[in-house]
Parts: sequence; C-alpha cells; structure tokens
Amino acid sequence: MILLYSGLARNGEKSFKVNGELPVCEAVFGLKSYLGNESPGGYLDSQQGGKLQLCKGLFQICRWGSALVLLGAASLGWASEVHTNPLNRDPLVREAFDHFYNLDYVGAVERFERFHAAHPGDPQATALLLDAVLFQELYRLDLLDTTFYANDGFLSGRHATAEDPKTRDRIFALADEAIREADWRLSKNSNDVDALYARGWARSLKCTYMAMVERGFGGGLRLAMKAKDDHVRVLQLDPNYVDAKLVVGVYEYVVGALPLPFKLLIGFAGITGSKSRGMEMLRDDGNRGPVTNIEARTVMALFLRREAKYQEAVQVVHSLKSQYPRDYLFCLEEANLRKDSGEGMGAVAAYREILTAAAKPGYFASARLELTYFGLGDALRGQRHYAEAAQAYEETALTKTVSPELKVRSFLAAGQCRDLNGERQQALRDYQASIDAGPQTSRADTARKYLRNPYKGA
Repeated sequence: MILLYSGLARNGEKSFKVNGELPVCEAVFGLKSYLGNESPGGYLDSQQGGKLQLCKGLFQICRWGSALVLLGAASLGWASEVHTNPLNRDPLVREAFDHFYNLDYVGAVERFERFHAAHPGDPQATALLLDAVLFQELYRLDLLDTTFYANDGFLSGRHATAEDPKTRDRIFALADEAIREADWRLSKNSNDVDALYARGWARSLKCTYMAMVERGFGGGLRLAMKAKDDHVRVLQLDPNYVDAKLVVGVYEYVVGALPLPFKLLIGFAGITGSKSRGMEMLRDDGNRGPVTNIEARTVMALFLRREAKYQEAVQVVHSLKSQYPRDYLFCLEEANLRKDSGEGMGAVAAYREILTAAAKPGYFASARLELTYFGLGDALRGQRHYAEAAQAYEETALTKTVSPELKVRSFLAAGQCRDLNGERQQALRDYQASIDAGPQTSRADTARKYLRNPYKGA
C-alpha cells in the first residue's frame, strides 16, 4: 500500500498558478515543515507577494500514492521471478484480498485478523490488517472517490469529516505496532528487507490517514519521506523486491512533475525526481509486483489522467476491472475517466449502468451509490442538463450513507444547477441545506454567498 490517493486536477478546473503554470496539484506543500520550519508564511509567500500559500505540492508524494489506492491494495497473481515476504503467498492472505477487492471489507478484516493472530510479532501480518482496517474506514467516509481530490480546495479548505475516534486509535495503534515490530527485527539485522518493507508500508498507511482524514500534512509528509527511504533501501538490498517500486516510483514521478522553479527550490534540500523513471518503476510493479501491482496500475491510471491521456488510463482501468469486475470502485473510476475525457452522454450512460448493476441483488458486495449519483450529476451538468443534474446531486445528499463532506458539496452543486435552470426557490433550499450540513466548511461559506446573489456560472 502506498501513501495516499491524489485525485489529480482535471482539465478546466481551477487551481492557483505560478507564472502562468499549473503546479502538480497545488505545488510544494509542507516543504517548510520538512525542512524544519512550520510557520505559515515562507519564501514563496514573500516572493509571490502573499498570493499563494507556501509549497503545497511536494506533499503529493504522500497524497498521490495510495490512489484509490483508493482502489487497490494487493494482487493475487504471484510472480515466481520476483521476491516477496513468504507471508504474502499464504492462502488466507489471498482469500482476504479477494474479499478486499470486492469491497467486502468486513470479510477482509476478519480474515486478516485471524492471520495477524496466527503470526504474532510479524510486522507484515500487522501491516496487512492495518491496510484493510484503514481502507474500510476511508470507504465509509467516501474518501476513495477520485472526484473529491480533483476539486480545488482539498488541501486548503475547511471540510466536514465524521472521524471515528475508536477507528482512528486502532489505525494508529496497528501502525505503531507494525513499526515497533519492524524496528525490533532491524535491530537484529539492519538488512532485513521484509522488515524494511513492512515498516515503510505501515508508515505510508498511517500517513494516508493523517493526510486524507485529519489533513495533518506536516506530520504526514515526514512519514511519507521515511516510507520512501525505507523502500529505497529495500531496492538497494534486493532489486527484485518489486513491490517497493510503488512508493519510490510515485515519489520519482511527483517530484519530477513539479514546475521547474519548485524543483530548483527543493533541489537545495536534496529532493530530486524523474517522471519517466517514476513511470517506468510503476509499470514494472504493475506487471510483476506480487503484492502491489494493482496499486501501481491504479496510480498509473491517475497519472495518465493528469496528462490527459484518457484512453491509456481507461485501458489500465479495464485491466483492473478484468480481474475484479464487481469491484464497485473500479467501475466508478472508469465512468469518472469517461466524464473527464469529455465523452458527455457516454459518461452519463456509464454512471447509469452502475446504478442498474447495483440494483441486482448481490452484484456488488458494497456500493456507495452516493458516489455514482455525484458523478452522474457532474456529467449531466457538463452537458447543461441542469434539472437532471440537480436531481442527481440531491439524490447524492439524501443517500443514507453519504458522508458529511459529500453532503455539503452535493447540496451546493444542486443549488448552483437550480440557479442555472431558473429555479431560484429550490436553489435557496439547497444552499441552506448545504450550510446546515457543514456550517463551518469552506463550501458553506460559498453557499452563503449564493443565498445573497444567484449563481450565474463559473
């Protein structure tokens, strides 16, 4: 598992620019905290006259990693020519991942708990359980949908997230347990590649929670860098430990994709990267990784999407769907890609196909249909079918399992579509509902603005 899902800004969406150039998601976040200065101001603030917040993009090293992971965590296709921890080949682990990829997180967690109990003191067994518990929680919070990160304001805005303290404590406890177990083994043998890999993985998973749920970007960045260092060391010791190429490959790509002024700035801290080298590592992991080949392909699809190589991204997602055709998130991501590529009503049809499939008993083990309704609303809005788009957004907000953040976003989008369709009274009701769902959020502030003056389009 890697650091965390990025979501990548889509063509046409707003983001601040530096000298007219769009940074990789928001440029070099947290650089100051990484260099030991965590005050809110900084070099870029002074150089840009306070027009942009300091350094938001290096954190993509942490943010982009687990991509939907959002969508993936490990593969069942074991490759004999590469090296991996023997525990990863255990039939119970394979069975657990089969449940994981069909989004039966309850079944996956139960099996990983049994495996963890059967292997006390092993950091890999602990990290496997941590992985399942973490992504079960991220799914509950609607944080595994790419559209959440593609919208501007993820890093800087105020959001409504219903964090479960008990689950948070369990995630942190499992991460700390895995790190302690790995540290103990490394104290006996500093070249223990399995322990190094497990420690880096556990650090990346903890970073994922801190960044996606708590938005603790400073601490998350430090963990991300430590995870990368662990996996670089793994590859130095054993170049055939292909799974370690996921974290390192994402790091290489993201740093290499930063605008030149930022690369020059962070270069003074010894931070360098290469897009081509990163993509090459991800491709190798996607082809041969015993555990992380699905994550690697998921991240590749996201990076290809950022580069507007939509057909290539769709091909990658199709390969994921061919392995797990009833993974709801893979189906959703294909529809999202079709929307982003400008297919218009083709994307609308894709979202509606998901809704039709979900109506069949047992087709999806778990389907957060609010995510499909929201994507459908976006696709319809892009075609100027404002009334239908508003209905889809409202359906999103009224779904029983919708997260507070998505509820706020959905009512706001519904109100905007109602305004564009000349339905002012309904728009006012939607804006007020958005405010009520998350009064302290940035989007609630936007809704208050449109209570005063109708939305007339971006």
